[in-house]
Amino acid sequence: MSAARRLWRTASCAVMGTMLALSGPAAAADAVETTLGNGMRVIVKSDHRAPVVVSMVWYKVGSVDEVTGATGVAHVLEHMMFKGTRSVPNGTFSRMIAAAGGRDNAFTSKDYTGYFQMLHKSQLELSLRLEADRMVNLVLAPEEFAKELKVVMEERRLRTDDRPRAQVYEQLTAAAYVAHPYRNPIIGWMSDLESMRVEQARAFYDQWYAPNNAILVVVGDVDPQEVFALADKFFAGIARKELPRRVSSEDPVQLGPKRIVVKAQAELPYLLMGYRVPTLRDPERDWESYALEMLANVLSGGDAARLPRRLVRGERLANSASAGYDGIGRGPGMFYLSGVPSPGRAVAEVEAALRRELQEIADQGVAQDELKRIKAQAVASHVYERDSMFFQARQIGSLETAGLSHRTVDLYLDKLRAVTAEQVQQVARKYFVDDLLTVATLDPQPLDAKRPAAAPPTGLRHAP
Repeated sequence: MSAARRLWRTASCAVMGTMLALSGPAAAADAVETTLGNGMRVIVKSDHRAPVVVSMVWYKVGSVDEVTGATGVAHVLEHMMFKGTRSVPNGTFSRMIAAAGGRDNAFTSKDYTGYFQMLHKSQLELSLRLEADRMVNLVLAPEEFAKELKVVMEERRLRTDDRPRAQVYEQLTAAAYVAHPYRNPIIGWMSDLESMRVEQARAFYDQWYAPNNAILVVVGDVDPQEVFALADKFFAGIARKELPRRVSSEDPVQLGPKRIVVKAQAELPYLLMGYRVPTLRDPERDWESYALEMLANVLSGGDAARLPRRLVRGERLANSASAGYDGIGRGPGMFYLSGVPSPGRAVAEVEAALRRELQEIADQGVAQDELKRIKAQAVASHVYERDSMFFQARQIGSLETAGLSHRTVDLYLDKLRAVTAEQVQQVARKYFVDDLLTVATLDPQPLDAKRPAAAPPTGLRHAP
């Protein structure tokens, strides 16, 4: 996704989120689904609060499915999906949606690629017709591919290479994972982008863009049976494909703590810590994932949480400090802690303070009144997000592409409510140990310093 397109997405989603997040009791019904004869799943959730609809096509393919030497191809292909088909010329897709009063965009993740339109409910047929067309009829012109590849490389420069904290995250991930493809950035390594050929994108499209690897999610002021009929009309005639066998290397057991230093031009140092933790696999029986999410909220779930209250406002040790749990996905999970030291304080002090907070929970647990307050905030946040039709559709798709059912949404909230203080203490004791830790530190370099000369690119081929 280009920087301009990402900027638009941030602004437009805020506007659309405001429009779709209407006040009053939710009018959303339970989602219903069907499967077309070619294996494409269709999930519909009616929400009659406004005469609008959010339509998303999710492909269960992302950067995790890329091969060595072709990192970033899933994201590059996302760009190319807007470059036209045999019947819809380059640039026409978005203009047609805009002419119908709607908005469209796309996103690439580790585990999936998604395309969406937000528009008046009367225009759903247009959305589905266009999506079905580019599922099978995409034109990958070498000259357009070369142009868009330059856009993606510039996006990488703007969003990663010129952003010190993004570099820290990228380097931490690459260090934390040894074999699993999660170690590669979604946007790809620059060397792979420089040598990427249109044939690689075409092969990726031919392999993975198929109805039996896709989920259509529709949320809005619609009748499910009418949506099923439209989906059948436009998608049922697309032939299913034999999908490649998914091969994902499992990471070996981490044998000790890892530390890296990233030198980049920046004003302030920065600390990022990542602990290897499990992801949610069995929503009914698992409990550790829910406890880890609750632990993240205890640490930084709002201004009254421990890290901002103690490290930022209390001790004034850090300008910022936060925690987060990445626990939904096809691959391994990670629990992050980060902090920016206050002027005159060192990164080592922030790390010691973050470790102290974790150790306190492991040793003493969490008081019942504190957990009750944090739990109420966390559940309320999840419930509030459902006021957005866009979020509802995004939630359904992200769960399904991670191998979890969208029907676990209510169960997820019940499980969060059921987390006990003892469970939070147990996961703190079990997973926050050095053998599961990777630490990345930003060593800020002078802002006026000259960057080291880059090696001349090799194999720069944008077209056959």
